[in-house]
Amino acid sequence: MEKITSVSGLKNAIQLLEDDQAVKGQLLKEQFQLTYEGFKPAKLMQSTFKEMVSSPYLIENIIDTSISIATGYLAKRVVVGASSNLIRRLLGSALQLGVTSLVTKNQHKIKAIGHSIFQNLFHKNKMDSKKP
Repeated sequence: MEKITSVSGLKNAIQLLEDDQAVKGQLLKEQFQLTYEGFKPAKLMQSTFKEMVSSPYLIENIIDTSISIATGYLAKRVVVGASSNLIRRLLGSALQLGVTSLVTKNQHKIKAIGHSIFQNLFHKNKMDSKKP
């Protein structure tokens, strides 16, 4: 910045600074308004939903979770059945939690085993059909 030596130069410099301050103040108000709108609960939910839906692994995660829960439930139903015994029902619930957790943690291994079984079954069928 150059040295100001006259009163008119000082007035011009003050005017330029005031104009700059007004522009920056307006930009700050607009940014504050955008931020305020972004923190409204409806906007937060909307952005979270958009982020969740745009996830490329959403369907796979839903399927994996559903399979884990269903497997745990099935294990409980097999052990407990229609029993009204409290201890048996508690053990069934513990088993359900354990099986669900186990399946959730080992999804990739279970998928690989299932895939190989599936391949072996159909590979044997193709081999059997090719034999004269």
